[in-house]
Amino acid sequence: MTYKNFTVETDADGIALVTWDMPDKSMNVFTEEVMDEFETIIDRVAADASIKGAVFTSGKDSFSGGADLGMLQKMLGVFHAEKAKDPERAMALLFEGAGRMGWLWRKLETSGKPWVSAINGTCMGGAFELSLACHGRVAADIDKVKMALPEVKVGIFPGAGGTQRVPRLTDQQQALQMLTSGQTLSPQKAKAMGLIHAVAEPAKLIDAAKSMILGGLKPVQPWDEKGFKLPGGPIYSAAGANLWPAAIAILRRETYGNYPAAAAILKCVYEGLLVPFDTALRIEQRYFTEILQTKEAAAMIRSLFVSLQELNKGARRPAGVAETKFTKIGVVGAGFMGAGIAYVTARAGIPVVLIDRDMEAAEKGKAHSEGLISDAVKKGRAKPEEKEKLLSLITPSADYADLDGADLVIEAVFEDSEVKKATTGKAEAVLKPGAVFASNTSTIPITSLAKNSARPKDFIGIHFFSPVDRMMLVEIILGKKTGDKALAVAIDYVRAIRKTPVVVNDTRGFYVNRCVLRYMSQAYKMLIEGVPAAMIENGARAAGMPVGPLALTDETAVDLAQKIMRQTARDLGEKAVDPAQMALIDTLVDKFDRRGRKNGKGFYDYPAKPAKKKLWPGLKDLYPQKRAEDVDYEELKRRFLVVIALEAARVMEEGIVTDPREADVGSILAFGFAPFTGGVLSYIDGIGAAAFVSIAKGLQKKYGPDFKPPKLLLDMAAKGETFYRRFDPYTKDGERKAA
Repeated sequence: MTYKNFTVETDADGIALVTWDMPDKSMNVFTEEVMDEFETIIDRVAADASIKGAVFTSGKDSFSGGADLGMLQKMLGVFHAEKAKDPERAMALLFEGAGRMGWLWRKLETSGKPWVSAINGTCMGGAFELSLACHGRVAADIDKVKMALPEVKVGIFPGAGGTQRVPRLTDQQQALQMLTSGQTLSPQKAKAMGLIHAVAEPAKLIDAAKSMILGGLKPVQPWDEKGFKLPGGPIYSAAGANLWPAAIAILRRETYGNYPAAAAILKCVYEGLLVPFDTALRIEQRYFTEILQTKEAAAMIRSLFVSLQELNKGARRPAGVAETKFTKIGVVGAGFMGAGIAYVTARAGIPVVLIDRDMEAAEKGKAHSEGLISDAVKKGRAKPEEKEKLLSLITPSADYADLDGADLVIEAVFEDSEVKKATTGKAEAVLKPGAVFASNTSTIPITSLAKNSARPKDFIGIHFFSPVDRMMLVEIILGKKTGDKALAVAIDYVRAIRKTPVVVNDTRGFYVNRCVLRYMSQAYKMLIEGVPAAMIENGARAAGMPVGPLALTDETAVDLAQKIMRQTARDLGEKAVDPAQMALIDTLVDKFDRRGRKNGKGFYDYPAKPAKKKLWPGLKDLYPQKRAEDVDYEELKRRFLVVIALEAARVMEEGIVTDPREADVGSILAFGFAPFTGGVLSYIDGIGAAAFVSIAKGLQKKYGPDFKPPKLLLDMAAKGETFYRRFDPYTKDGERKAA
């Protein structure tokens, strides 16, 4: 019998080798078709007396990315359509669909024949759950083998037996850590936890798997044998009494109750370990069905899986432009940002020339890369030979002539128009025809910088975020004359360095900084109102933000906030800046010399390590303080999210961002906007335009024009529209509707 996605070969010893290799796919993923075929194979192996057991492996470099989440989206689409007609039938269909994979894996492990999973590469989600259902598990001893159950990161949880098998193979503490964080495991770590049985050389992986079967591997899982005991002891034990209250408290501390899937994991594990395995799977299935219906799951799957993948694959790349294979990149400016750009470029295997005013400055920039890669080697995240290769790809120089032959040059010099003008002229004088010049400016409009260029069609903005090596988002900014080729080259480059590109049109602050400045500005207003600083920071984190706005100001520098305010007042007039906020920042910088983390004091004090930072006590003396009980904490949290979302809506209205996927993904990757909402626009869509406008107007009455809804939102509220309907990113003609 032949299969579309699998091959099955039985050797002389009676061991079937089941190789999964989906045609036209770079990575294997579980679809309905794949599971149907695999079920047929399970039945065939079980029924064929000549087959002693089976080894399951991948025919690709990777093992599998797990389930195709598009399948879940389709399942939910059917559920919502059916729910309108027959709610009871709709729920039954969803429940059945939610358990399909879990019960198929259960069928495999109770089939009466031993199965061994031979893990040869990345093994994620449902694929690792399948491996855990196999009676034996062997992983190749290479760096590319990574195992994880990362579903919680997209708003769901391991619903194919993962919450039941992991805590039956390892102790509950390690199980909870892995399941609630989506922790990635190396073969050695997985073996130490008891999740796999052996680690083998890649060339001997299949032989090692077959030898387990030939050695008498039992076709029964430990939890199906009489007398099975949980690793680390049962729930109702001294160890359990120590673990579970703390686990619940830690989850609350880390998630503030914003992630239903994370809480469901604890419930599945706790309840499941008290009952027989089949009952435990049914408990997991019920919670999984419940979580699939949450708006958090729908929003996170769309933004953090579907949209993120689409953007990473170049969804906004112009059609008809040949892909650029980079042979040389130039970076002008070897300061912190430029050095970081050189590092990520070399890390991607692309030769890079790093230019600065003299060799000493250029060498210092390269030294930054040496520090980063040395740290990675020290932590086991890179090998010594990788360090040598990376450093060999970075050529420091003080001569612009060395940019000759570069496909792309990125300037990352001081944020001054005249300095950038001089840099552009020197670089373009030696660039080959068709090469693209990009500015890493964070504040100066690209169109104005492009006036300094002799070829504005090949001029574009590529805005990195700090620190470059850790921040995964890059804003690509189009000037008025930027051509399709420049955009294509910029997107190709960002993809080459394995970051996510979002395309925005030109404006002051572009997209991300406009939203971030609103976030910080709202915190300054709260301070001035007399809200205790601790409540501001805690409220922001409880709302879902990863860093409080005052801590964020310290990280970016308080005196930078001062410069931005002053520049805004010069450019747009004094009324463009709130004088009370200006006075607050001036007081911190000019009166108290509190410039942020860089000088050890800002909104926080930064004592010598190992002591932790703490809010500066003097903040409470700047303004009369409200009592904590007089502050509406829920409203405080709402203000942060609403003020950011309103700015994102204005950006869409102005046509600065035209694709809601980029607005959502950009807001999460750049500044961590409450990921459980799916991003800024999904936050509004989740509430509903009409309800959101009502909330905003209520806040506007109390706190002023920052909360005034733009006309776009008023129109959407009147028409009952969502951002993903009005600005449909999947329109066939590729055009975006006007706001």
